[in-house]
Amino acid sequence: MRRYIWNILFWGLLLFALMYLSRCEPTNNKDVEMSDTKELVIEEIETFVQGYSEKLYSIDSGIVQPNQSLGQILPNYGVNYSTIVTLSDSFKDVFDVKKIYPNDKYYIVKSNDSLATPIDFLYEKSARELVVMHLNDSVSIDIVKKPITIELKEAGGVIKSSLWNSFMSNDLTPALVNRVANLYAWTIDFFGIQENDFYKIIYEAQYVDGQFIGVGKIKAILFNHMGKEFYAFDYDSPIEEGFHYYNENGESMKKALLSAPLEYVRISSKFSNSRLHPITKKYTPHHGVDYAAPTGTPVVSTGDGKVFFIGKAGGAGKMIKIKHTFGDVITKYLHLSKYASGIKKGSFVKQGQKIAEVGNTGMSTGPHLDYRIYIKGKAVDPLKMTVPSKDPIPDSLKDNYVKDIATIKNSLDQIAL
Repeated sequence: MRRYIWNILFWGLLLFALMYLSRCEPTNNKDVEMSDTKELVIEEIETFVQGYSEKLYSIDSGIVQPNQSLGQILPNYGVNYSTIVTLSDSFKDVFDVKKIYPNDKYYIVKSNDSLATPIDFLYEKSARELVVMHLNDSVSIDIVKKPITIELKEAGGVIKSSLWNSFMSNDLTPALVNRVANLYAWTIDFFGIQENDFYKIIYEAQYVDGQFIGVGKIKAILFNHMGKEFYAFDYDSPIEEGFHYYNENGESMKKALLSAPLEYVRISSKFSNSRLHPITKKYTPHHGVDYAAPTGTPVVSTGDGKVFFIGKAGGAGKMIKIKHTFGDVITKYLHLSKYASGIKKGSFVKQGQKIAEVGNTGMSTGPHLDYRIYIKGKAVDPLKMTVPSKDPIPDSLKDNYVKDIATIKNSLDQIAL
């Protein structure tokens, strides 16, 4: 009788334990919460990995070797190819499994039993991101992120040779150089930077675990070019989405036309009403700017518009004419070598879209682009014209804008060079 009672107690306790364990299913979201975008936030990657119970799991780690793919790593741990194909084909919008790189660390989480069933594959994508690939039951991919700490940084410098060299000497990143150049693409021709031009900048520096990982937004910048001040402030306007930079007067830094239609080597000839033609040797008007550049250099449309002429035009060689969407403005691009794919008469083009390549066609002594602007049929100097701003701050909001930027503008002005 006593043995019978003990058997009942033993099997009852065992059944209770099994039911309890079955309800405590393994989870990859320990101390974190899944968001709708399959993105989790954690404090430490190591802490996340250690969150797997040692009683239920065992964890191996490794380093991705040169030329090693996920399809070569996972089979070593018993993952079948159908699972790998599902990860590759069904979750590209979350993470492209082909983009794993040598020397990155990974972990394989297995059941802690004789079967050693693979449960999760964890890949350290960066200092901030961990990719979690769920291999058991429902195959899926989550992205785990460590929080970023943002600090505002200030810098200022005087240009002696180039913007790049000045930024590098100030321990500023190449990414920041590119952002500044893109920000001023409509107002400053950085191929015409002068010695003693200067800048002051306030920007976001991003850190993870105290380690610098990159730059965030440029919050404010002043660029003094040839004695003229160009301010830009990051500001959330209710008018324009996706681009939020305005000058001190509330005018958008984005202009109707770019300052130049290409990356060039030098300006070989400027706008003139009387220029000695290099071929005819006669003085004739040259109502454009010649940008010397190698054959094949991309040429972009300086503004939104419609192509209304494309073809050969005598001494102009291969040419494109674009009627723009603001005012009565036409731009011309002369001496082209070839047209971009899909560009034809009637094509609508966006600002910055490639339309052609630099060439040496027509009456030309070397590869260059002759760029011309006409307003209401009259030629204007591209280097001197005032280009209207796109979507400025509305007059009804301008007083608030000026007040909102006052503090950071004062901080910007106080930065020492």
